[in-house]
Amino acid sequence: MIQNESTEIPFGEQKLVLETGKLAKQANGSVTVTLGGTTVLVAVCMSPKPRADIDFFPLMVEYQEKAYAAGKIPGGFFKREGRPTQKEILTARIIDRPIRPLFPEGFYNDVVVTCNVISSDGENDPDVLAAVGASAALHVSDIPFGGPVGAARVAMVDGEYILNPTYAQRESAKLELFVVGTKDSIVMIEGEGFEAPDEAVVNGLKYAQENLGVVVDAQNSFRDAHGKPKAEVPLFNPHPDLKGKVEELCTQKLEKVYQIADKGERETARRALLDELTGDMSVFDAYKVDDQDVPAGHIHMMFDKVEYDVVRKSIFDQNRRADGRKSDEIRDLASEVNLLPRTHGSALFTRGQTQSLAVVTLGTKRDEQMVEGLQALTYSNFMLHYNFPAFSVGEARGSRGPGRREIGHGALAAKAIKGVMPEKEDFPYTVRVVSEILESNGSSSMASVCAGCLSLMAAGVPISNPVAGISIGLVLTDDGSDYRLLSDIMGLEDHHGDMDFKVAGSREGITAIQLDLKVQGLPLEVLIKGIEQARTARLHILDSMAQTISKPAEDISEFAPKILSTTVPQDKIGEVIGPGGKMIKRIMEETGAETIDIDDDGNVLIAAANTAAAMAAKSFIDGLVELPQVGKIYNAKVAKVTNFGAFCEFMPGRQGLVHVSELADEYIKDVNSVVKVGDEFKVKLVEIDQMKRMNLSKKQADAEEKAQAQK
Repeated sequence: MIQNESTEIPFGEQKLVLETGKLAKQANGSVTVTLGGTTVLVAVCMSPKPRADIDFFPLMVEYQEKAYAAGKIPGGFFKREGRPTQKEILTARIIDRPIRPLFPEGFYNDVVVTCNVISSDGENDPDVLAAVGASAALHVSDIPFGGPVGAARVAMVDGEYILNPTYAQRESAKLELFVVGTKDSIVMIEGEGFEAPDEAVVNGLKYAQENLGVVVDAQNSFRDAHGKPKAEVPLFNPHPDLKGKVEELCTQKLEKVYQIADKGERETARRALLDELTGDMSVFDAYKVDDQDVPAGHIHMMFDKVEYDVVRKSIFDQNRRADGRKSDEIRDLASEVNLLPRTHGSALFTRGQTQSLAVVTLGTKRDEQMVEGLQALTYSNFMLHYNFPAFSVGEARGSRGPGRREIGHGALAAKAIKGVMPEKEDFPYTVRVVSEILESNGSSSMASVCAGCLSLMAAGVPISNPVAGISIGLVLTDDGSDYRLLSDIMGLEDHHGDMDFKVAGSREGITAIQLDLKVQGLPLEVLIKGIEQARTARLHILDSMAQTISKPAEDISEFAPKILSTTVPQDKIGEVIGPGGKMIKRIMEETGAETIDIDDDGNVLIAAANTAAAMAAKSFIDGLVELPQVGKIYNAKVAKVTNFGAFCEFMPGRQGLVHVSELADEYIKDVNSVVKVGDEFKVKLVEIDQMKRMNLSKKQADAEEKAQAQK
């Protein structure tokens, strides 16, 4: 009998169950995490030796939702799980970000964290379970790890905060936060809101942290009972005095380099200094380890550490950043709209040396994105895609399609804008925004928010409020006793700093928030100040954007499809569609409409290249469901001629007979002599007999028209 060790953790309205010792026992560590009927298996493995060819920690996190977990067979031709979905990629990133800073510095063994969703109840999102499971599996394993951390989702529904809400509860949430941390620090935040007030976000973070401690305590107890001794692994170990030598050779020169405001000139000077430093490696002969020559890679790493010190010292001692700004200063802003002549909407937003070109395309219901996962099939009518070509940072490298970073940045920008998008009922278009990053020197995802918002307003999309985003950075002293918050961080401050805190929103509140740390956690008080500083920066950017465009254009582009809506009674849907879609096809052929979509409730969306065609299709459909009225005058078209009269279509899909005696006042010997198929004239509906046959009169319609003219 396989022994299975477990513990239960009170977690909101349910209990979180951790188990180990039964599954995946050859991994360095493995746990299953269960909440309700949702279970995630997390296994962690470490390579026996460190990688010798790299200067970074090679952590890989994989998250996969198995279709069988929800009792489904995957769609598509191959009928098995394939490349990760967007949800799987984003969840893997959410798990990676908080655990990465918790490994020892200089630890270069490969570590792979594999999270498999093996059961899903359709109520509880497995991502929180996977994050807790990753921490727990690493904690009980023999892999060096500075955790544990807890994870929780908080939703604000009707002004109340709910811990780990179900999918149903999240649908009505005005704010949602995914928080990872410990009892006294926050490590990671991912959130979105519908213009949630800053105070509501802060209170949500406080509520989340209050509930993380029990998860952390449970993992510690779990390790005490079932954990393995931590392995002794070699850490990166250059000569202890090597950094001092590099400092001696280049500190003063680096201080001058980092007084160059322009990124390109600064990078050129930096490369020249590094080339000079490594040009004569004999200078470092005294710093060999085990009589091995000092690798150039070690010099590069020490150079990076000296840079780290120089950049941070300038910020602390002189309140001066590399480009000359103060800590709360925003780079120069510029924007313009409608710069592309044939797109449905476009905008260019520039902040310093970061530039986004955003382009909007308006489509129909048929362009909606189908989202297939463990939940029921859903459709999304808003998309934002982010592209980061190598030329944006001056690199000669080809494109191989979007990676995890591009997908993550696009998803964050989409969250920021989704909170102000109109409801489908008010704006029945499918909207796609593409952000092309043309230059990058810090926080291109937030530039995408600004450019995306500008392009939507230019396209005439009726967003509720303009939104903007900004990234707040941080530098801490070595002992953590002091810090500086930096508004609008650039690339080197992201690289040498301790935090990338992105906050987006409108003047009314926050729509998206994301925290990445390089330290093992921050007190909530620091993040609250970051939110305050982000609001000041956000309002400054919104003021600048308003000078270019302050509200959505009155009309959409002439090149965008025109969409009209109408409704038909549910019992008339079949008549509008017709057998095999025959009537729909006829409407499209006769009016020029491009698409006509009818849902089960009778809601109809008509898309056409121009308004006239859309109106014609709408009139046709309205006519199909309208009840004929005796005594009303209609426009009719002859469909068939007989020896006793003419059958005319006087309403869409409805025909009546104009008897030969009702064609004219005078006697008509041959009907074909006065009318033929295709003729159009006015008729009056004079009778609907017991057999529902409709009798029409041309002569009565003519008489009424003549009488009206005489008046």
